Amino acid sequence: MRAAAEAVRAAIAPRAPKIAIVLGSGLGFLGDQAEQAVRVPYAKIPGFPQPGVVGHAGELIAGTLDGVPVLMQSGRFHLYEGHAPEVAALPVRVFAALGVRTVILTNAAGGIRRTFGPGTLMLISDHINFMGRNPLVGPAVEGETRFPDMTDPYDSGLRAVARAVASAEHVKLEEGVYLAVLGPSYEAKAEIEMFQRAGADAVGMSTVPEVIAARARGLACVGISTITNPAAGLGTAPLSHQEVLETADRVKGELAQLVRGIVREVGRR
Repeated sequence: MRAAAEAVRAAIAPRAPKIAIVLGSGLGFLGDQAEQAVRVPYAKIPGFPQPGVVGHAGELIAGTLDGVPVLMQSGRFHLYEGHAPEVAALPVRVFAALGVRTVILTNAAGGIRRTFGPGTLMLISDHINFMGRNPLVGPAVEGETRFPDMTDPYDSGLRAVARAVASAEHVKLEEGVYLAVLGPSYEAKAEIEMFQRAGADAVGMSTVPEVIAARARGLACVGISTITNPAAGLGTAPLSHQEVLETADRVKGELAQLVRGIVREVGRR
């Protein structure tokens, strides 16, 4: 992790962003909105593999959004690709080593709550970890809380900021619980029925390992899901990754408004 952090620090110097943004499937367009951008390919960062999923570019982007310095991660390391949880969480640990204090995470998710149709933006209020994996398993890591409190993993203050920005920007923003599964197969209908009973509103295959690692490092997190499709058994069409990318593209303007607004508000603190 230290080698990765030093490589990124050298590549983006003298920039020292305090806000990081994790870009989910089909959401890499936000990286193109960064001004004065420096792009660092994963191939130049020790320990960073190449993402193997369409819609994930494979680079860190340091720049500014509305004058606020940010560091964006375009390309996740999913557990379903065979990566260990600590690899999925490596970028967040690098962010912390670079002095980042706030992480904005975005993802694409299937809608479990029946009122969440494709194109809905959902502020994550909490999560349920059905991955069966945790990035903190193993020897204790220096600088991390061994048993982090997960009572409020998605910072209540940042969620209030997100709601205020959505209201000011006239962006419709729902709120709900995100459930993470290992993947890569989509969920069975019986599983979705169980997830409904468990209190989940959306389901996806990312985000939770990063948030756990971020909380262990003392970082504040806010998460936004783009609901790209109804979950299994709730729609009529077969589920596909192409549908995920198409829906993410359709609502990217509203998501950009929301993320940029959060960045502006946090940047004023």
